[in-house]
Amino acid sequence: MSTPLRGSSPKVSFYTPGVEDFEHEGEDGDGHQFTYRNFMEEDKRINSFTFSQAKQDQQHTFQRIILTNENEKDIAEYVDVCQELLKAINLRNRYIFHPKIWKEDAPPSDRPPYNPFTTAPSQPSEHTFKAVNGVYYVYANEQDELEDKPLHQIYSTLNSYYKDINRLMQFCSDGPAKTFSFKRLRLLESKYNMHILLNDSAEIAHQKSAPHRDFYNVRKVDTHVHHSSSMNQKHLLKFIKRKLKDSPNEVVIFRDDKYLTLSEVFKSLNLNVDELSVDTLDVHADNNTFHRFDRFNLKYNPCGQSRLREIFLKTDNLIKGRYLAELTKELFEDLEKSKYQNAEYRLSIYGRKMSEWDNLAGWICDNELFSTKVRWLIQIPRLYEIYRETDNISTFQVFLSNIFQPLFEATRDPESHPKLHKFLQQVVGIDCVDDESKFEKKFTEKFPVPQEWTSEHNPPYTYYLYYLYANLYTLNKFREEKGLNILALRPHSGEAGEVDHMAAAFYLAHGINHGINLRKTPVLQYLYYLTQIGIAMSPLSNNSLFLTYYRNPFPVFFARGLNVSISTDDPLQFHYTKEPLMEEYSIATQVWHLSPCDICEIARNSVLQSGFEHNVKSHWLGQEYLNQNKNDIKKTNIPDIRVCFRNETLTEELHLLYKSLQLSPKFKELDITFLNSKLPVEITSPQKPKPVQTRKKIVVPVQPPPLSLNVSAVDQKPSQH
Repeated sequence: MSTPLRGSSPKVSFYTPGVEDFEHEGEDGDGHQFTYRNFMEEDKRINSFTFSQAKQDQQHTFQRIILTNENEKDIAEYVDVCQELLKAINLRNRYIFHPKIWKEDAPPSDRPPYNPFTTAPSQPSEHTFKAVNGVYYVYANEQDELEDKPLHQIYSTLNSYYKDINRLMQFCSDGPAKTFSFKRLRLLESKYNMHILLNDSAEIAHQKSAPHRDFYNVRKVDTHVHHSSSMNQKHLLKFIKRKLKDSPNEVVIFRDDKYLTLSEVFKSLNLNVDELSVDTLDVHADNNTFHRFDRFNLKYNPCGQSRLREIFLKTDNLIKGRYLAELTKELFEDLEKSKYQNAEYRLSIYGRKMSEWDNLAGWICDNELFSTKVRWLIQIPRLYEIYRETDNISTFQVFLSNIFQPLFEATRDPESHPKLHKFLQQVVGIDCVDDESKFEKKFTEKFPVPQEWTSEHNPPYTYYLYYLYANLYTLNKFREEKGLNILALRPHSGEAGEVDHMAAAFYLAHGINHGINLRKTPVLQYLYYLTQIGIAMSPLSNNSLFLTYYRNPFPVFFARGLNVSISTDDPLQFHYTKEPLMEEYSIATQVWHLSPCDICEIARNSVLQSGFEHNVKSHWLGQEYLNQNKNDIKKTNIPDIRVCFRNETLTEELHLLYKSLQLSPKFKELDITFLNSKLPVEITSPQKPKPVQTRKKIVVPVQPPPLSLNVSAVDQKPSQH
């Protein structure tokens, strides 16, 4: 016998629209007449949005979870928390760059709306630019530069940015905020589990009705993979053996004051081509790399030799990266054969010298590296302290100038960097990488500006991220004004280290990679859910480096509705098969018991998070993919039921914030633009209900409503003893 819950517990109803029995009247235990629907319509404390959707939606007939007996006191208790949540979201919306759709009129196609190696001739504009306190500002002409009238301003200075982070971190440690966020996240997870119990069969039936589609032929994107380790170890081994057999006398490196052929390199390393194996290659992560990022980085060296990495896995070497280009084309061929798999490869720009961009662009264009299945991101390693000693970089400003000045020059005058201009068409974002677990000085409002940062110490993560964001912001404004594509900021964040990394990324980034440390802070996790920031997670990578597989928060994040996707990170170190992305999906499906609908939803998330062009996404997901209420099951293989559930659940959470804020005496002073843009009009601008005409009751036999459960402390009768 179950014990009645204390206090006023919520009534939970599973409502199935279109079921006639739901209208039938019956008698309760005391002989009173009742109608479940009338009861719920008269109860002003239910979540009205979900119930109204259930009544109105004649197309998506599935069992919805409706919470009743909502107590206004419970909502009023967290007014201050909801205000702080809204402030954080509004701050993000002020910081973040909101791009327009590039080439919106391009017809849907699997090909991008540009020719990768041909661009229309263009004349240089009169714009000028210069770095001020670490940020490049663009001016319409030289006169405006003299008068200090930049075209675009950054929302926040470095000092105010750190104040915002401090305020957010203080909020994340607030007791009521943690309690509220934790409860809401647990409720979201419970709703999902209940939804699966009630509607799993219906979702599978809908998937079976979709012609041609299944998980294998829905589009999926590897949203986080490093190019120099994008092949598996067997692929690299076969390539090395083939080169040793076909081109043993090719000069490939200059070491120890002499040029060496490929065969001489292997001879100097005491390596026999006939004895090479995956084990001697030694590039796979093992138990020795767990929490040892330094050892993991050494795994990039085949056979533990840096010279082999320079020959086979570098773009800038004696042979101008030809071997890596050939490997890349073989990867392209594999993706073309798979047809439905795509990738976003990371290439490195280190910031040691300005010529890096032209060298990298030359490698892409000279080798004609292009595939409709691939886009590029540029990763910026946080290694200023090393370059300061080895490359004569005197200040952090020099490091930033080496990264951003060529981009502004190519945007102002494409002919000054023609190959870079062509290459940037394929670049969709900037990443920021390195070991997050390194100790760093705590953030402060008194950090020097970049031109004054001469310390031998490395700037902290938050400092790097701010200046990457600020320069990207003005660059994107400039490029958008000139009709060019923009670059999103999608850094590594939350793989290890402090949670303030994810707080900075919340304000500044379009999406993040890893994010496993969100499990430590419910407030940030709830904010990432409300704003649906994309999180590219790599469970197998985490399993070898920072977090064992069974402890990975991915299934919990997914159940709660965070915008998560699965990615490979480093196939060379973590995977065994020719299709590493499918390997990731396969293991996740088996270990976490994901359904076909789940993995198709994750695949769709990966496409939405990616930087592929609008016309390509329209071809993959349907032309109305930007409308969160629209879904083309013929392209995504996701039942409308699942999409409807996710959207209604998110709307309920935003509605809860809205109702709580309405109880604040300062409600009219609050900026609720975000909520107005996300919530339906019937919530933000409700109309007076029309009077309902009564009708004659029809007496029918008493029947219990289908799949209906009502639990309330007030309905429980005391047991007789």
